[in-house]
Amino acid sequence: MNSLSFVSLMAFLISLSLHPPNPPQNPKLTSLSTPVPTAFVKTINTKRQFIINATSFCLIFWARQNPVPQSLAETSTASKPALNIASTKSWFQFYGDGFAIRVPPEFEDIMEPEDFNAGASLYGDKAKPRTFAARFASTDGSEVLSVVIRPTNQLKITFLEAQDISDFGSIKDAAKIFVPGGATLFNARTIKIKEDEGFKTYYFYEFGREEQHIALMAAVNSGKAIIAGATAPQSKWDDDGVKLRSAAISLTVL
Repeated sequence: MNSLSFVSLMAFLISLSLHPPNPPQNPKLTSLSTPVPTAFVKTINTKRQFIINATSFCLIFWARQNPVPQSLAETSTASKPALNIASTKSWFQFYGDGFAIRVPPEFEDIMEPEDFNAGASLYGDKAKPRTFAARFASTDGSEVLSVVIRPTNQLKITFLEAQDISDFGSIKDAAKIFVPGGATLFNARTIKIKEDEGFKTYYFYEFGREEQHIALMAAVNSGKAIIAGATAPQSKWDDDGVKLRSAAISLTVL
């Protein structure tokens, strides 16, 4: 996909994201008590699924064309209070292609069958990239947890393959990639997770746009950016923000 068509797709999804999701018809909860292959996903009401596809999380990719103002990307040099997050150890852990993430209780797996077929190539045809690597939603569809994976050179034009998110620059520099123009940035953190061979760097952003509140966690591995986003209407963030922020921060690159 060239850069023009990629941006056009993101702009299309952004335009849809301004419409709140409709409640599901007779929702059925998917059991998350044990890890199961996501290929066994249930059929979701088409209209509801189409709306959820347009979650505000997709705003991040359009940010390349709408850089966040410098003042929004500023990070304080003073020590910041600890992020308000909850323990996610009892939550179901979903394992995807090179990542794992914890899923809030009562959230449903809303991946469509075609999402699983994307990325496969038949008879030499060019593979269609997946829009999402994983996605889950609350029973009313208003709160969404998504993971996307993109080659780093789609987010920042470069001939080099990024190996760490710091290759995008500082957390302030990377805000121009991950935070859309016009957004209000509430928080920006660099998070380092201990691994066997050292520390893995993640960038965390929390911002609001168009009455939506988004918590975003991003990392890079082997030339791919892995990005988790949890979004909900601002009106619901006071009650569910800790849960959604915790879900985004639970992203682990494998």
